Amino acid sequence: MSDIATFAGGGGWRELLGPRYLGASIVLAGGVALYATNEFLTISLMPSAVADIGGQRFYAWVTTVYLVGSVVAATTVHSVLMRLGPRRSYLTGLGMFGVGSLVCATAPSMEVLLVGRTGQGAAGGLLAGLGYAVINTALPSSLWTKASALVSAMWGVGTLVGPAAGGLFAQYGSWRWAFALLVAMVLVMSALVPVALPRHTGSPDGRGPARIGVPVWSLLLLGGAALVVSIAGIARDVRVTAALVAGGFVLVAAFIVVDRRVRASVLPPSAFRPGPLKWVYLTLGVLMAATMVDMYVPLFGQRLAHLVPVAAGFLGAGLAVGWTTGEISSASLTRNRVIVGVVAVAPLVMATGLTISALTQRPDMGPVLVGVWAVGLVVSGAGIGMAWPHLSAWAMSKVADPAEGPAAAAAINTVQVISAALGAALAGVVVNLNEVGSVAASRWLFAVFAVLAALGAVSAIRSGRPAAAPKA
Repeated sequence: MSDIATFAGGGGWRELLGPRYLGASIVLAGGVALYATNEFLTISLMPSAVADIGGQRFYAWVTTVYLVGSVVAATTVHSVLMRLGPRRSYLTGLGMFGVGSLVCATAPSMEVLLVGRTGQGAAGGLLAGLGYAVINTALPSSLWTKASALVSAMWGVGTLVGPAAGGLFAQYGSWRWAFALLVAMVLVMSALVPVALPRHTGSPDGRGPARIGVPVWSLLLLGGAALVVSIAGIARDVRVTAALVAGGFVLVAAFIVVDRRVRASVLPPSAFRPGPLKWVYLTLGVLMAATMVDMYVPLFGQRLAHLVPVAAGFLGAGLAVGWTTGEISSASLTRNRVIVGVVAVAPLVMATGLTISALTQRPDMGPVLVGVWAVGLVVSGAGIGMAWPHLSAWAMSKVADPAEGPAAAAAINTVQVISAALGAALAGVVVNLNEVGSVAASRWLFAVFAVLAALGAVSAIRSGRPAAAPKA
């Protein structure tokens, strides 16, 4: 069992981004950047795509199939990594992503575009999961915290670059070239993989890569949960939406019960034993779910503050800016007591930012209130950024058996993706309970998610406890 000190103060940014590990860092971060940028890029492109190839009735499914594909693929990360090794796993994911992007770029109809989006989602879920899982294999434990910060910072980069790039391509009527650019990025990364990543993932006893089965039942339950909550975001009736969200939570609960009993599981066995690992995952999930308020910031920015779409979009990027800034700063902390304390208060910092946002919501907001709102969003992002790199590193190390490390790392993205889906559905329910775009809807949205973030402090405190000693 690795103690916190093993990775809290070890290598620095210079070592991570130095000649020895630069290639691996680019590949790990690049895979997540592809996934995150593509998610926000496509949202900006869709109005132009629909105007070109039609398919308005399938508009919402462009996001739904992508999300479901990513959740399903995220559950297979550990088994794929153990079977294929880091190098072939990344090449497989990049190949799938490239093919999916090419299908989107050449799609003659919305139905074909949905096929490409499904492929992109599955490949993106695999790449995003590998971004965390391969840290455990390709880098020394002294660099796990900073590598986790670098990888998760790509979500902030995607939030900033995706809408801007998508809007630029859409403005000039070149939405297909945006997907072609993704194909070019895939080719560049694929050329780097063979020299940046190891071929095999060895087991701790040195006997070579372990053979891990595909978690079929867990995959079906989580995929079903993602599908149900995605449909909840499409449903127009509040009662139907609430019922679907409840059904999604039930399927997630069933997944936890089943995953605990099957041999081929998504979560490592330590997550179901006494110790902090389950609290680490719960904190990651709560913080990720709370970020889903960002979905509605551009809408409320336009409706309440009368911002132009570009300005409203950059207002929504405030959370991403805070996230990235917070984790880059927090990842440099070295004292264990300080790190544990920062993680413990991070949910409260996020709740404070969301509370500030709730209090600023007024009809016809002026520049001062918009500025305070932007500060609240940055504070909210800083809250999750303060905790994320340390929670990610703890997930890899706070296991009873070091052999569980790759599975624990791979599960980070699964928790992240399904929590985002549930958070998005919950946000939809809160907004739909009021008049969409109204002051009441905006206030309730930020207030409810402020409470959700604050509740995460309970699990955050327990996450910092030492791991239970392995049984003899």
